[in-house]
Amino acid sequence: MRFENLEVWKLGCRLSVEVFATFRELKDFGFKDQITRSALSVPSNIAEGFERDSEKEKARYLRIAKGSLGEFKTQTYIGIKIGYIPIEIGQRWLKTSEDLGARIGSLITKLTSISP
Repeated sequence: MRFENLEVWKLGCRLSVEVFATFRELKDFGFKDQITRSALSVPSNIAEGFERDSEKEKARYLRIAKGSLGEFKTQTYIGIKIGYIPIEIGQRWLKTSEDLGARIGSLITKLTSISP
């Protein structure tokens, strides 16, 4: 299966693009760098995993993607609290993150249940 055909990868890419667009003009480069990198890491690790040969390796990179998603969610919560992210945008990102996390978790379960 090609990663480009995975809905979870497409959703991760859309979220990452939106995050980059939202912070294009932000002058706090530390925050901007951290949140954009964590958002970018989600679809990037999904893609990297699906380019690997074994199901075990795919699952490993999906776990990394899920970890990056947790990092992104934390930064979103903080961004809302400090006024960098409007609440309606932040809530949408958090909802999308929950959906992404569930989808990634399902993929991990599917891959780890396949016999070697």
